Amino acid sequence: MLPATALALAVLAALLAWPVPALLARARWPVRDPLVALVCWQAVGLAGGLSMIGALLVHGLAPWGHSLPEAWWSWVRGEPAADPVRGDHWVTLTLAAVLAFQLVGVLVLSWARIARTRRRHRELLELVVQPGPQADARLLEHPAPVAFCIPGARPLLVLSSGMVAELDEDQLAAVVAHERAHLAEHHHLLLLPFVAWKAALPVLPAAERAHGAVRELIEMRADDVALCSLSGTAPRRTLAEAIVAAAAGSGGGEVPAGALAVSGTGVRARVVRLLEPADPLPPAARWSALTGAVLLLLLPTVLLLLPAL
Repeated sequence: MLPATALALAVLAALLAWPVPALLARARWPVRDPLVALVCWQAVGLAGGLSMIGALLVHGLAPWGHSLPEAWWSWVRGEPAADPVRGDHWVTLTLAAVLAFQLVGVLVLSWARIARTRRRHRELLELVVQPGPQADARLLEHPAPVAFCIPGARPLLVLSSGMVAELDEDQLAAVVAHERAHLAEHHHLLLLPFVAWKAALPVLPAAERAHGAVRELIEMRADDVALCSLSGTAPRRTLAEAIVAAAAGSGGGEVPAGALAVSGTGVRARVVRLLEPADPLPPAARWSALTGAVLLLLLPTVLLLLPAL
């Protein structure tokens, strides 16, 4: 297996670890179509992890075959290497195993920890909440205007009594629609890989940048979905006023850990986006971004599966 394959994967991994996330985080077009931007972020994260681990595997298994599947199968079966095995091959194989264990292990542990936290909060809340003004919402006696949802197998949508008293009927409907969007589209699953990435590689600036960008984009996506279900003369202003009221009342400490709230990150950017909406992405640009995300995922896969040239 020629070093060029490992080198290409290493270069791709380096690009996806810093400059690509930095450019995507600074780009202006994601706010025009958060859903497409979320797809792109998922592609960056998956392709980056695959490239990092793949580059190490390709180099480490090079003496055993001319393609990664062939070399991997020969190594697993204990066949002798066709070429001399040097120390750097064993080092890169060890690093690949450590990195794979780190990324996958942290992902599983993050999921388990967050699921346990959500389950504990849900059980506590179910003891004190009452039927709410909406069929699928529960009312929590609390003076501050707070609204959030706890996703999972038994999702829970909670409105505080302060939120019900603070907002009018249209604003309250906007808040509930926002939280319903989080639950319907399983936004917590889109965020989980980046929570794990940030925990696994805290020294990588792109991890923090990606986590923040994805958190903001899922809130914008929930805003967009909520707008589709709202009536009234000015649904954008209604939702913006509800977001401001919730952000002012939550104070950053009232929402349980693991919950998704209408007062989530990027409040200022979301309000500006609602009150001064930009033109949506043209279909050509939308499909170009989606095609780029697919090609980004295919590139390391092809490099890993095809024989080295």
